[in-house]
Amino acid sequence: MKTVGLTYDLKTDYHFKEGDPPDANAEFDAPSTIDIISKAIESCGFRTKKIGNVSNLLENIGNLNVDIVFNISEGLSGRNRESQVPILLEMAGIPFVGADALTLSLTLDKIMAKKIFIAEKIPTPKFFEVKTIEDLVNTDHCEFPLIVKPRCEGSSKGLSDNSRVENMEELKNQVELIVNTYKQPALVEEFICGSEFTVAVVGNDPAEAMPVVQIKIDGELQLNDKFYTFARITSDRLEYICPAPIDQVLNEKISELALKTYKAVECCDFGRVDFRVDKKGNPYVLEINPLPSLSTEDVFMLVAKNIGITYEQMIGKILNSALKRYSLN
Repeated sequence: MKTVGLTYDLKTDYHFKEGDPPDANAEFDAPSTIDIISKAIESCGFRTKKIGNVSNLLENIGNLNVDIVFNISEGLSGRNRESQVPILLEMAGIPFVGADALTLSLTLDKIMAKKIFIAEKIPTPKFFEVKTIEDLVNTDHCEFPLIVKPRCEGSSKGLSDNSRVENMEELKNQVELIVNTYKQPALVEEFICGSEFTVAVVGNDPAEAMPVVQIKIDGELQLNDKFYTFARITSDRLEYICPAPIDQVLNEKISELALKTYKAVECCDFGRVDFRVDKKGNPYVLEINPLPSLSTEDVFMLVAKNIGITYEQMIGKILNSALKRYSLN
């Protein structure tokens, strides 16, 4: 029987520092999520060994005694934080589930990811970067409304209703908040008025796009100016609808783009691609997350049900993709 190590970060392990935003630990998992994933792995016929965060891994790397590591660790700080666990495992020659260090760093940095999308002709909203408020002089190549995000964050950190801005004054206020609170440059994008979708992708050769999921906010599918924010994740105002009630043409367009994006940044085993679709039916890739949430409240549970498998089988599907990639199955 193979032993699967589990690397992760717990919300309860995070110690808030002075000046931290309230969503500083948003990317980390609840202890209950780790227990559920651990039991799911065991139900697929493996032993599990909870390793924990990158500090625990570093301390025990010489005597892990595992066949493979299922990595969902977000890391501690900096734009390369998601790469901390994979790079240690790679150095130690230990196989792991999920994307490698390069892909994780590249995709956490939304601007670097968008440069790849542009090179691969993947549609993504027009954008510019603001490092300091003094840089904010020329926005001519983008039109209001705009949306302002931190450059290197996940889990909708730094996104609130104020993130969508309609004039220069609102833009300045929001950029100032990102630069001062999140201590990083702001990514400013043209806001796509329309609807929002997400697609989970599983596997490698071939990777498989799961059914398209549409995001409903306040009971509405046509979101117009509404969008996914940190506050909405933790409220009952947000719903995932699977399969998305859209026509076959749009469905295929989104699924194909999800796979193209997944391959463009060289994801492995599993990932999730987020979209906005404008009122003319044009999809735009907002970002790809090669380390998406596997919480039972998130999209992987929903798509598992939709394709007629259990959550446990979905976790097994991801794990087996990695075992096959390493020729361990």
